[in-house]
Amino acid sequence: MACSVAAVVVAAGRGLRAGGDIPKQYRVIGGEPVIRPSLRLYAEHAEIAAVQPVIHPDDKGLFAEAAAGLQVLPPVVGGATRQASVYAGLEALVDRQPGIVLVHDAARPFASPALVSRAIAATAATGATVPALPVTDTTKRVDGSGIVIETLDRALLRVVQTPQAFSFAALLGAHRLAVAKGCDAFTDDAALAEWAGLRVTTFEGEPTNVKLTVAEDFARAAVERAAALPDVRAGTGFDVHAFGDGDHVTLGGICIPHDRGLIGHSDADVALHALTDAILGALADGDIGAYFPPTDPQWRGAPSDRFLAFAAERLRARGGQIAHLDLTIICEAPRIGTHRDAMRARIAQIAGIAIDRVAVKATTSEKLGFTGRREGIAAMATATIRLPWALP
Repeated sequence: MACSVAAVVVAAGRGLRAGGDIPKQYRVIGGEPVIRPSLRLYAEHAEIAAVQPVIHPDDKGLFAEAAAGLQVLPPVVGGATRQASVYAGLEALVDRQPGIVLVHDAARPFASPALVSRAIAATAATGATVPALPVTDTTKRVDGSGIVIETLDRALLRVVQTPQAFSFAALLGAHRLAVAKGCDAFTDDAALAEWAGLRVTTFEGEPTNVKLTVAEDFARAAVERAAALPDVRAGTGFDVHAFGDGDHVTLGGICIPHDRGLIGHSDADVALHALTDAILGALADGDIGAYFPPTDPQWRGAPSDRFLAFAAERLRARGGQIAHLDLTIICEAPRIGTHRDAMRARIAQIAGIAIDRVAVKATTSEKLGFTGRREGIAAMATATIRLPWALP
């Protein structure tokens, strides 16, 4: 099946210079793994028809967690070099026959939708293009001993970024030629394209589209990300459902065996309902009933993960992020403790955040009230979010 534009997101490297005990593309910054914003950028971009991730074979679990809920193709395994990894991604797209392909490094999590649109437009016009920024510092060429040989004319120099964008057929042909000739030392696709005789142009890059390489980059990016989202808000949510016939309850997206079920128009997951309302409350964006009314038959029996994912996406559409989700479940039974970590992991997956940003607690009402009489379950939630400042 042909598609007009595809993206290859390269994430097969080890990222050793960044430090840490996992590859840099899976380290958490701004509440989510570094790779996730890039995957989301292309998966949700209106002009991108397919997103092909390329990963290391040891990272399948990390990738599955980072990509949860995003519409991307199954990842393919990369090679020993970036060039080999890009080639693997291109070959995986052959059956889809894209006209244009964008190649993006997962370690650049701050690229914008506007940058992607510029890349596509520039490729449609020229066939091969890369985002570039002018060099503002005086630049020297030195020898192996560090002695200056010459001062370069910075007006002729550019720093290039990703996504680098090409006619798919042309880039695939260039990669296949390089493989045939045993040339594997190219550090970016533009260099390979130039070697293969393609004319590569540039378009306007973004100063914020930085590549995270060393530990200092992560520290700086975390500070800059927080500074870019200074509007900190909190919202609360509350929900309750009565017990009825059944053999399980669904709480926090987890099915828990029980001698009763919960009555509700959807799956009656009080935990996810409360969290959904907490996020919408922090956004001052209505409540769960406004978007998923119980009078609408399409939501009968619906899994509540759709509601929480919807609220999280409303937040992302405003340029924000979840800082923390705090959930309290109130019931005499079932026992929640043994399911707490599974609930945290599932909530984190649905909301697209790290598990250490989700707290799940449980308490009883000391046999008082409807929960004390085992007539139902209640849940309270608080969502702390960050947003960019909005102009009045």
